[in-house]
Amino acid sequence: MKISAPKGTRDILPAEITRWQRVERVFAETCANYGYQEIRVPTFEYTELFERGVGDTTDVVTKEMYTFTDKGGRSLTLRPEGTAGVVRAYIENGMASLPSPVRLFYDITAFRYENVQKGRYREFHQFGAEAFGAEGPAVDAELIHLLQQYFTRLGLKQTSLHINSIGCPVCRASYNDLLRDYLRPYLDTLCETCNVRFEKNPLRVIDCKVERCQAVTKNAPALLDNLCPDCAEHFAGLQQHLKLLGIEPVIDRGIVRGLDYYTRTVFEFVSEHVGTQGTICGGGRYDGLVESIGGQPTPGIGFALGVERLLMELEAQELELPQAPLLPLYLAPLPTTRDATALLCARLRERGIGVATDLIGRSLKAQLKYAAKTATAVIVVGDTEVETGNAKLRNLSDGSETEVNLNDLDTLAELLKK
Repeated sequence: MKISAPKGTRDILPAEITRWQRVERVFAETCANYGYQEIRVPTFEYTELFERGVGDTTDVVTKEMYTFTDKGGRSLTLRPEGTAGVVRAYIENGMASLPSPVRLFYDITAFRYENVQKGRYREFHQFGAEAFGAEGPAVDAELIHLLQQYFTRLGLKQTSLHINSIGCPVCRASYNDLLRDYLRPYLDTLCETCNVRFEKNPLRVIDCKVERCQAVTKNAPALLDNLCPDCAEHFAGLQQHLKLLGIEPVIDRGIVRGLDYYTRTVFEFVSEHVGTQGTICGGGRYDGLVESIGGQPTPGIGFALGVERLLMELEAQELELPQAPLLPLYLAPLPTTRDATALLCARLRERGIGVATDLIGRSLKAQLKYAAKTATAVIVVGDTEVETGNAKLRNLSDGSETEVNLNDLDTLAELLKK
């Protein structure tokens, strides 16, 4: 019986890797330009981290986590997102003692048991960035500007920034009462999950994807219209900072994000490209998350970006991404010169030159055909070439030839680097 990859996972083959490497490299470079440093955290954590951090009423925790009990009887979970693990690392490693704001970014795989569809997998890749220790809206705007510049460097267009504020515990408490009053007549219409959320966290009802629940919440009172004075001032400050940076956001009262830790600023970058409309990435502020996981009260903000979703958007906009590069040289041996050719390959590789050669006994004709697909130049290494050191370097794009000396590999290496 053939064993295939589990549902919701996929192999990323060599032909695709260059595209992935580019978006990864540009993301790391962009983050570095803003003073963000890379952090790497475990793939699995104690389940309690996500229950306390992400929220026990969210779909992520109640429906989507891959949780297991290890041989020591401990409940562990494959990370469904990146922020909670980064916050745990921030606390555990005493990073609060570093100068604020502490800026971190990550490039991870994450896992959720979701319905598999185009661009959505159960094992997926995610970029993210987090900033700890800055309470004002300036850092919110900086993080949004980072994302905008990342998209610009990739050539991504037709995206718009949507922002909202979901307040702090003070204004959210009064809003929850207002929202319950609105929802109470519709409890029979709401799904079973939303009936539970109605009591524990009514804000989650607004994030429900069930059609009949969306119909109910369409006209619900907006938290943005019920902010306390401090949160209203923070949101106004964010808009001022974005205006200063030349960013024009869409005020979107419907954004609440799907995780419980968000406070105040929430935002999404949305595609307006025909056929791929929808959220590309999102994030927001989480001023109570560090404390809820066991740290000192620390303001924070971050975002997460699905890499598969990003690549799908780049492809839809027909933006050229690099293909796998060709090697600078293929050395084609004859049966009598295989050992000498193997030595030439080794010596050129030691000089930093990418070289391929035949290892399976192909004919010369087959080798040249293979070389045309894998390299930019070829040298046929026959008995005469080995004895005299004189050979011809053939350019496979235009057929031109250059005399080279196989006994002077430093000069050959410099030629191939051009």
